[in-house]
Amino acid sequence: MGVKFLVFLLSVFIQVVIIAASTNDQDSAILKSLKDIWENEPPNWQDTDPCGSNWEGIGCTNSRVTSITLSGMGLKGQLSGDISGLSELHTLDLSYNKDLKGSLPQTIGNLQKLTNLILVGCSFSGPIPDSIGSLEELVFLSLNSNGFSGKIPPSIGKLSNLYWLDLADNQLVGEIPVSNGTSPGLDMLIHTKHFHIGKNQLSGSIPEKLFRSDMTLLHVLFDSNNLTGQLPSTLGIVKTLEVVRFDRNSLSGPVPSNLNNLTSVNELFLSENKLTGAMPNLTGLNLLSYLDLSNNTFSVSEIPSWVSGLQSLTTLMMENTQLQGQVPTDLFSLPHLQTVVMKSNQLNGTLDLGTSYGNQLQLIDLQSNLISGFTDRVGAPSVDLILVDNPICQESGQTKPYCTISPPSSSYSTPPRNCIPASCSSNQISSPTCQCAYPYKGTIVFRAPSFSDLANTTNYEILEKTMMQSFQASYKLPVDSISLSNPRKNAFEYLEVSLQVFPSAVDHFNRTGVSSIGFVLSNQTYKPPSFFGPYFFIGDQYQNFAGESGGSKSTNIGIIIGAAAGGCVLLSLLILAGVYAYRQKRRAEKANEQNPFAHWDMNKSSGNIPQLKAARCFSFEELKKYSNNFSEANDIGSGGYGKVYRGTLPTGELVAIKRAQQGSMQGGQEFKMEIELLSRVHHKNLVSLLGFCFERGEQMLIYEYVVNGSLRDSLSGKNGIRLDWIRRLKIALGTARGLAYLHELANPPIIHRDVKSSNILLDERLTAKVADFGLSKSLVDSEKGHISTQVKGTMGYLDPEYYMTQQLTEKSDVYSFGVLMLELFTGRKPIERGKYIVREIRMAMDKKRELYNLYELIDPTIVSSTTMKGFEKFVDLAMTCVQESGSDRPTMSEVVKEIENILQQAGLNPNAESATSSASYDDASKGKYHPYSNEGFDHSYSGGFPPSKIEPQ
Repeated sequence: MGVKFLVFLLSVFIQVVIIAASTNDQDSAILKSLKDIWENEPPNWQDTDPCGSNWEGIGCTNSRVTSITLSGMGLKGQLSGDISGLSELHTLDLSYNKDLKGSLPQTIGNLQKLTNLILVGCSFSGPIPDSIGSLEELVFLSLNSNGFSGKIPPSIGKLSNLYWLDLADNQLVGEIPVSNGTSPGLDMLIHTKHFHIGKNQLSGSIPEKLFRSDMTLLHVLFDSNNLTGQLPSTLGIVKTLEVVRFDRNSLSGPVPSNLNNLTSVNELFLSENKLTGAMPNLTGLNLLSYLDLSNNTFSVSEIPSWVSGLQSLTTLMMENTQLQGQVPTDLFSLPHLQTVVMKSNQLNGTLDLGTSYGNQLQLIDLQSNLISGFTDRVGAPSVDLILVDNPICQESGQTKPYCTISPPSSSYSTPPRNCIPASCSSNQISSPTCQCAYPYKGTIVFRAPSFSDLANTTNYEILEKTMMQSFQASYKLPVDSISLSNPRKNAFEYLEVSLQVFPSAVDHFNRTGVSSIGFVLSNQTYKPPSFFGPYFFIGDQYQNFAGESGGSKSTNIGIIIGAAAGGCVLLSLLILAGVYAYRQKRRAEKANEQNPFAHWDMNKSSGNIPQLKAARCFSFEELKKYSNNFSEANDIGSGGYGKVYRGTLPTGELVAIKRAQQGSMQGGQEFKMEIELLSRVHHKNLVSLLGFCFERGEQMLIYEYVVNGSLRDSLSGKNGIRLDWIRRLKIALGTARGLAYLHELANPPIIHRDVKSSNILLDERLTAKVADFGLSKSLVDSEKGHISTQVKGTMGYLDPEYYMTQQLTEKSDVYSFGVLMLELFTGRKPIERGKYIVREIRMAMDKKRELYNLYELIDPTIVSSTTMKGFEKFVDLAMTCVQESGSDRPTMSEVVKEIENILQQAGLNPNAESATSSASYDDASKGKYHPYSNEGFDHSYSGGFPPSKIEPQ
């Protein structure tokens, strides 16, 4: 082989390496800086291109780093402030790396797109940065089991999308922050489901303001702190609560009488406080399973009668609560009762368990009372009864079993599955399927289980089954089996269970397998059976990664071996590089042949190929130039599909370039069909498609640029436009005309499927234009008048009939438009603070009163500035549009006629322009916001059917 040819192959190889490099330069530099300060990073981080080389734990989209999931990797070091430069990062999970130390950088607040910040079981310390309140997209914030100190940042109250807040098991001090008019607080988190803030050093009283009736909290865990004062009565107005823990504090005073309003509560822990007054009356808590009121100073009383009415009760803990009198026999007849602990009280008389108690009853502990007798019934089920230090056991020579204390027996270990355990060498362990392997180990901790019988094997079998289904079926993880063992209660009444996860087909996990298992557990993706309650997992460092003998830093031996092998491999690489380049060329030629647009003549219309009016196929280079290289300055919005950029054509015309990200792109034929669909619609109340781009693996749509933003921006005052009543009527009319065109004049008819205020844009004359056809469906070839399709749309606007039947019709758009009409005169979002606008209007309407008695709901801007002519008819029309049954709703053409009539009766021409110009609003605000901003895409639902929670009525 000649020297010139070798040089040629080497140049080809270098070019291939350069082409393959695909990581954004800034993102690549940041990851390399993290690599430099971390130890034990994955071995393939030695490669130069994180995205192109698929660095372990690094997820990328279109050359940008979007996720870092490195749980359980044994990382050592600190979290550098450089990470704040990863502007597209949405998930950061570094859990179970106990040697990650130091403080969180203040600049972490720059990660504006972060949705998941999960640092469970590390060793971070110092204060939680106040800048964390800038992470407006954050959904999961899990910082538990670290060493964080200082106060809880009040700025967390600004995280309006937060679902999960876990700050437990740290060293946080100070009072619980609530808003005060100038500073936010936790009371503002009305959409958050979980407050897990136990095992800290919080002090002061629990603010009354912390709890609100519009909160949607499920778990409130403030156990094991230093909280003082009374339990606030506002706790009783959060009716969604399921688990409440305020035990192990210094709370005093009486228990609020309204706690019996919490009819969804399953577990209630108020033990180890200084509570006084009467024993709380919990009548009506029919779902209550676990009740612990122990070690408080309640007034002396008999066992309350309501206890015997708690039909779901499994565990009753009333140790040292000043109880007296006899223990009622009917208490033991509760069908699910497992444990009764009433030690250190003044209970007396003869204990009679009756004859109707079941096999679930395992323990009755009545130590240190005044019980003088026991009715022992022959043949009754066996129960561990403890009457030590009662008169009945103080007689000389007493040898009854209940006069001694036996050690608890709660051992459990997953048994083999019809096989004989293997004899394994080294550190391998025999799995439940009797295979020798190196399992991933850790401890799963349940903070409030609803059962107390730790020897009940059925519970663990169900846990194993659901966990295996989650690992294997739901998330396709390389897991062969799992083993649970050694269930025990710790000092905080948490249930701890040892977990071993075994690999499938091989005896080792690789790093991806370990981090994937860790993420499913740290991100709460796995949901255990409800009776186990809230949990967290602490993983051990995995020592036996497949193909690795130790840490990831190269050793001298490795370098020597690598150098020797490199000489042998170099020639092969050069040859392969030439072959690779040739194959890439052939692949590109083949891809061009498969391009659905390859034979689409944009200047002709023949057959079923549409004529794209005033539109064309743009090249990638053209759009790159028009958008200034897709610069951040031209970034005017983003959503699940990707980003929208402002572009300027050579003619000076502004356009909006909608650029799909890698994960949201359609197939080529589907993208072509969408363009063909959009090219058929031309109406002044629809945003016009100007062109598209389909090359270099990109999918882009180019629309006209609509200058005055979205209707939602105007209604909220975000863009400075003030809409009076007449303008709102005309916007409603324009929107209705656009939808009527789609339903009745487009060929074939089109259902928009995502009608909402953020998809109605306003031009320079405030003419309404329906936008964003990303979810639209064509009724082509549909003889049934509907399309059976996956439910997609936006919460609050979604047609309940479509949601229930999955049958999409034009009447689904009518429903959404009806919600939009209500939004027009109230100025409110469809779902605001947990209240649904349709329900609120229905409840408040009184047709016998002026303005239908809707004064409190009408936008003050239009009440104070205009006479609302035709208001009642507008409301009537809107409520007809949101009828539950689609057959009871009007068509969009009927809606158009009715709004035209309303305008005519108000003495106005329905065909006049919306406004003479846009100069009648505050010009200083013009252009500050844009129709393609984030707000339009925040709450769209396009997942599987059905959604986890939706309120169509």
